[in-house]
Amino acid sequence: MTLRFIGTTSEHGNCPTLYEVVETGDLVVQGDRLTASEHLAQLRDVKDSETFVVVPRELLARFAPRDAEQADETQTKE
Repeated sequence: MTLRFIGTTSEHGNCPTLYEVVETGDLVVQGDRLTASEHLAQLRDVKDSETFVVVPRELLARFAPRDAEQADETQTKE
């Protein structure tokens, strides 16, 4: 799996950060882990392999493509 850095709203190397899986176009999100049991209890259909991170809406609004075609256009322009 090859990750391509998309962007961050953090300064000085702090998370959160958004990456794209080059081979699939899927997104990988880096952020602070959600650990509060009262919040975890509200999540649905959780698999043992899953974890959850908190991401500011601004990160996704600024950097996440709305669809695969837009992601392809962004890669072409770079």
